[in-house]
Amino acid sequence: MRLLPWVGESGAPCYLSTDDPGSRMSLLADEVEADLLDSAQYVLTEARALLAETGVGTRELRFTGVRLAESLRDTLRIAESRGYRLAPALTSPEDEETTACAAAPGAGTSEA
Repeated sequence: MRLLPWVGESGAPCYLSTDDPGSRMSLLADEVEADLLDSAQYVLTEARALLAETGVGTRELRFTGVRLAESLRDTLRIAESRGYRLAPALTSPEDEETTACAAAPGAGTSEA
């Protein structure tokens, strides 16, 4: 199952039930992922420019923060989807216990 880079009408994640990376839906998902990552890069570039200015108003900062949050949400969904697709290739049956420990909530995070 592939986690898709969009959600359903109710906000629930959408999954693709094919392992064929050349299927029409897989290719569409790849294209949407690329577009979302390009958009995130654009938002980040524009946000940096805005934050470098002095005298930026609350309205502009709020708008920028909302766009950054949207881009981060999309990018994290893409990272999660790609991680799921990498996991089977990187994991052998002997590594399952180690992988489960490494994937525990908070694993690899710092408190800094």
